[in-house]
Amino acid sequence: MQSYRVVAVGNEIGDVVRRTLRSPGYGHPAHTELATGYGPCRQCLRDFAVGQERRILFTYDSFYGTESLPLPGPVFIHAAECERYPEDGGFPSDSRARPLTLNAYAAGRRLVAQQYVSDGDVDSRIEQLFGRDEVSYIHVRDTVAGCYDFRIERFDDKKEIGADTNETGGPSHE
Repeated sequence: MQSYRVVAVGNEIGDVVRRTLRSPGYGHPAHTELATGYGPCRQCLRDFAVGQERRILFTYDSFYGTESLPLPGPVFIHAAECERYPEDGGFPSDSRARPLTLNAYAAGRRLVAQQYVSDGDVDSRIEQLFGRDEVSYIHVRDTVAGCYDFRIERFDDKKEIGADTNETGGPSHE
């Protein structure tokens, strides 16, 4: 059994952003454009097809529902509806191909460790980070662009897969 779950932007937030073209929790206008970069889409975690797919840029708080202090930043999702990456899907294959930064956090949004991965060997790094008792979750970021991609949590037998309610990004301003 896999020891961690991958938490992508939830379907609810994707639906709200596509319908309103606003950032949930902030109300900032969202921007739609033809993909000029590889991605990934923060909902399905697939890389964008550059020059072919439309994407939406919006403000997202990657700590919403996990920590009380926000840290908003820009993220992209597909402009067309896409399916959320399954939490039990393992590490997304498209993300292995690029340099990544794994930020390991303890409760209180306290950064306790950081690993840089440029060879695709994320599994051993995740295992190493979760080997530290104080690590509560890991944020995966693109090392080159610096932006948030998704969160990794320890697998908890008591928490049902797909039952994550923390990925709404804040209350909607519809």
